[in-house]
Amino acid sequence: FKMPVVKLNATRLMVDDIKENNPFKNIVVGARDVGGEVRSRALAKKLNNSDIAIIDKRIAEAKKSEVMNMSGDNEGKLMIVPDDIIDTAGTLCNAAKALKDHGAAGVKAYITHPVLSGPAIERLNKSEIDELVVTNSIPLSHEGEKCSKIRVISLGATIAECIIRLSNEESLSEMFI
Repeated sequence: FKMPVVKLNATRLMVDDIKENNPFKNIVVGARDVGGEVRSRALAKKLNNSDIAIIDKRIAEAKKSEVMNMSGDNEGKLMIVPDDIIDTAGTLCNAAKALKDHGAAGVKAYITHPVLSGPAIERLNKSEIDELVVTNSIPLSHEGEKCSKIRVISLGATIAECIIRLSNEESLSEMFI
């Protein structure tokens, strides 16, 4: 870009939703793979330094994953699994199964961009995921709108605040501190 750019994210929106819709005791933030550890640690910090669990996955072939190991204590806990995008839902569904197999009481995923292509909705319906919370950055398909496990939260207020701040020549970065 030839101008200053600020990466907008939905973390604040998700934190507010987690605090509003989940009992604050017994929450553990789960990284669905080692690559998601940074995102999960950042979210855990905003949730009163919640514990984290990391799922070590191995990819055997394209679009397929196999969970190998898991670190962290999630026995009887509500697992919150954040990510930026969900496509076919294979990795997330495998992660939810691993978390429940290791004693998690519940699994909720918070995803910014719900691509949900191919077998995603079918996988979600059959999965151990209790709730998939997504933003409206991408409209859900008709099938996605009918999925009882999916709940959409709106980016409208975040985008409106960005527009107001830009109009008033205020910092966007401060929104995400």
